[in-house]
Amino acid sequence: MSGARVAFVAGATGYAGRHVVTALRTAHVETVAHVRPGSRAVGEWRARFEALGARVDSTDWTAEAMRMTLGALRPDHVFALLGTTRARAGREGLDAPYEAIDYGLTALLLTAAIAAGNAPRFTYLSALGANAGARNPYLAVRGRLEQELRASALPFVIARPAFITGGDRDEFRPGERMASVVLDGVLGTLGALGARGLRDRYASLTGGELARGLVATALADRTGRVEVDAAAVRAAAARWTADHPAASRSAAAP
Repeated sequence: MSGARVAFVAGATGYAGRHVVTALRTAHVETVAHVRPGSRAVGEWRARFEALGARVDSTDWTAEAMRMTLGALRPDHVFALLGTTRARAGREGLDAPYEAIDYGLTALLLTAAIAAGNAPRFTYLSALGANAGARNPYLAVRGRLEQELRASALPFVIARPAFITGGDRDEFRPGERMASVVLDGVLGTLGALGARGLRDRYASLTGGELARGLVATALADRTGRVEVDAAAVRAAAARWTADHPAASRSAAAP
């Protein structure tokens, strides 16, 4: 690829990932969107991402294959936006989905990024409450990955939003959607009463808002190591929107 900034997006077909690809291309970053090898929709995703000017990669999820891909690309940024749900895991026959996908594939990607040799900034979408000692397996595996990322020599962004929701989400999650609506209503009331910090930290983010915040934070400092909550992501997204007003009015995830 050329001498411009290069970003590799793992989890590009997910709700956050597709918005991240859009935001990166709006910022004129050369973008490689990873689509799971063997996906029945790979042709559709290729068309959608290439229409944005992104390149599609379908490297196998093996340590050697991913190491070779990132070693050849030498990206400036790696976005780790991988995750699954229990419902999806059940359809795919996974017994320990968070261990296999949320942790396993992200850890593999981290190892490959380290091996790339040019210290790409690793942007990791974690979650509010992530803790390696948590009883909740979703939060526990994300806490473990955070520990491994901090122990590495890579620059990084660790983002911990609360709920990520929006009407443009393909996978309908009624429980999560209802919880976010209720929580946002309570937080809105608290914010009106003066608890703006609490509201901004815990209020839900849309996929587009999350993506703009992640991209703005990642691109702002190639070598920094930062950890941000929903409030910081929201503030970064607002700065991104101010810097790209025309794109922000018309942008939509592919």
